[in-house]
Amino acid sequence: MIIILKENVTDLGYKDDVVEVKDGYGRNYLIPQGKAVIATKSALKQLEEDKKQRAHKLAQILADAQEAAKAIEGVKLTIPAKASATGSIYGSVGAVQIAEALAKLGHDIDRKIISVKNPVKEVGTYVAAVRFHKDVVSEIEFEVISEEPEA
Repeated sequence: MIIILKENVTDLGYKDDVVEVKDGYGRNYLIPQGKAVIATKSALKQLEEDKKQRAHKLAQILADAQEAAKAIEGVKLTIPAKASATGSIYGSVGAVQIAEALAKLGHDIDRKIISVKNPVKEVGTYVAAVRFHKDVVSEIEFEVISEEPEA
């Protein structure tokens, strides 16, 4: 089944992408949730017309994304977490903690666009990807340190 995405769908595509999915996924999830429409001839014509009208706006969105990526370029975060003597963290560090650490530095970034490849469960240095736009991805280096226990 070929569909047109109406919004960004993780691991599938971005808004206005024309993608092929399995029939069940399209009919039972994407279309009823309003995330996609079937790619008919008329829907494809409408998509092309919409893209023409939004070309200027999309250029501005891309420029804003590049500016935001440049603002966090070279930022190194230090995230304290409760850890055992062996360096294992109680819980894990994810996008929420990274977004909070960035907010403390004055960078207001939505946690949904931050991704960490593997779960962070030990003290150490890691890299997270921040996807501002489908063409603009920035990497942030962050270090997880052991939180000092309060006396």
